[in-house]
Formats: sequence, structure tokens, C-alpha cells
Amino acid sequence: MSEYDRQESRNEDHGIEDSHSGLPAMPPMTDAESHIHDDQESRTLWGDAWRRLRKNRLSIIALVWLTIVVVSAISADLWVPKTLGDPRAIDSSTVMANQLKDSSFSHPLGTDDLGRDILGRLIYGARASLTVGIAAVAISVIIGLLLGALSGFYGGAVDSLIMRITDVFLAFPYILFCVLILAMLPSSARGIGPVIVSIGLLGWPSFARLFRSSVLSVKQNDYVDAGRAVGASDSRLMFRHIMPNAIAPIIVYATMSIGGTILTEAALSFLGLGVQPPEISWGRMINDGRNYLIGNHPGLVFWPGLAIILTVLAFTLLGDGLRDALDVKMKD
Repeated sequence: MSEYDRQESRNEDHGIEDSHSGLPAMPPMTDAESHIHDDQESRTLWGDAWRRLRKNRLSIIALVWLTIVVVSAISADLWVPKTLGDPRAIDSSTVMANQLKDSSFSHPLGTDDLGRDILGRLIYGARASLTVGIAAVAISVIIGLLLGALSGFYGGAVDSLIMRITDVFLAFPYILFCVLILAMLPSSARGIGPVIVSIGLLGWPSFARLFRSSVLSVKQNDYVDAGRAVGASDSRLMFRHIMPNAIAPIIVYATMSIGGTILTEAALSFLGLGVQPPEISWGRMINDGRNYLIGNHPGLVFWPGLAIILTVLAFTLLGDGLRDALDVKMKD
């Protein structure tokens, strides 16, 4: 830079009028303007998404509910047995005295037919439902991302082969296929593990199709062509350029799918193919209490049913909020 250019730069920094153009230079920014400018420069995609998500009241309510459920389920061993009693233990000496009690201070939601506290069982049942929902969706996402990325990135014969396999899996009724797999297992082998694996292995086709379409859209961008021009490898293009920009729809769909997976687990447990006693599941609780549905104790079915509805609805609302928050076309 010449001495003339350096002098002009100093004049502009101090707001001195340009003698050649006759126009005043830009005045220096105030502290407030500088703070706003720095804040705008530091904004990121995820920061903007969080700002938009906070404006969605339903999504925040859903997030608060899910936080309460998760924290309660994780910390249940620390306080539930002391305050509400062991929800898995059956004391034959007190069953008759404690069974089917109405709501009280010691049992806020009452007790079941074996004298166990319903609220404590709901909290422990959240463990199974959340574990199945999150773990099964994680398996589906991993498989779907891998196959969807290969299909969308390479195209041709690879794309045709993967999509035809996807069509085969989609041709089977989802929950009936899960029932078939679990029914073939002996009773001793049933439990939360087989439920997670069966749901996870059958749920990947939707993720693969969604991610394939997202990859096909993103790989047409100029920065991908520029990466190829400078010799970037396929793995670098996929993991550094394409996947970070194509993953947003998967995050939204995965969040919504957790609710559907919880519903599937509840249905399987209701049929006796899911979580087995003494483990607790919301679906199992509905199955155990269905004989009292018409009698004077509908709470045995109502409370676990309400827990399923609220949790599934919360994941759906949160996913809907994430969809709007991650949309870069949305304005703040």
C-alpha cells in the first residue's frame, strides 16, 4: 500500500472529509453500533435456529415437558422408591390393603391392582419408552444416512440398487413386520433389546429417501463443484460440504419419528411382545389395566395413555418447531 493510500485510510478512520471527492468519510461507529456489528458477524446457523425456536411457544412448552420427563426418568432411582415405593416390587402381605387406591397425598395418582404406585410406574415406564424411541431412531438414522448418502452422491447403478431395496422394505406393513419378527423369538429372548433392533432395522427407508433427496439438492451447489475442481476427495466433499448442509431435514424428521417409535413400542408392549415384566412400559401398563377400564378404576389405563399422548405430541411439536427454525428462508 502506498503512502497516499495509507493517509486516505487514516482520514476515513477519523471521519475526515475526502478532499478529492468532496464527500465526508464514514463517521466512526459508536460502541453500540460496533456491538451490533460484531453480533451480526458472530451469528451462526444454529444460533439463528435457536433464536427462531425460542419464539415458538408450543415448541418451548414441548421442550420443557420432554426435559421434565427425561430428568425424572434418569433420576428416578434417587427419589421414587423413597417417596412412592418401589414400583416393581410386589409385597404380598400388603397387596389387599393397598390395591386400587384412589388418589391421595402418598399416592398422587392412586395404586394399581397389585398395590404399586401408578405415578412411580409412569416415571419408570418413561425409561423404556424414551430408550426405545431414541435408540431405535438412532439406528434408523445411521443406516438411512449411509445408504441415502451413497445413493444421492453416486447415483447410477448404486442409486437404483439402494432405492429398490428401500422399496422392498417399504412394501411391508411396518408394525406388522415388527410383530412378525418379535413373535418368532422365544419368550425368554423378548425384551427391550429386540424391540429396539427390530424397529431400528425397519425404520431406515424413510430416512434414506429423505437424505437422498437432500443430498441431490445440495450437491448441485457451486461450492461442491469448486471442491471437485481443487481435487477434494469424495469423502471430504460428503462429510465437510454436503452432509452439514443436507442434515437439517433429517434432524427434524428424526425428532418427529421418536414420538412414532414410542407409540410403536407401546403397541408392541400392549400385545405382550415388547418390554417384559418386571420391567415397566407405558404400553404394558395399559395392557395390565385394561380389565379395569369399564369398572371404577379407569386411571390404570388413562394415566399411561395420557403420558404417551403428551410425549408423542411433544416430540411432534418440537420437530415442527425445528423445521421452521432450521429453515434458512425464515425471517427473524
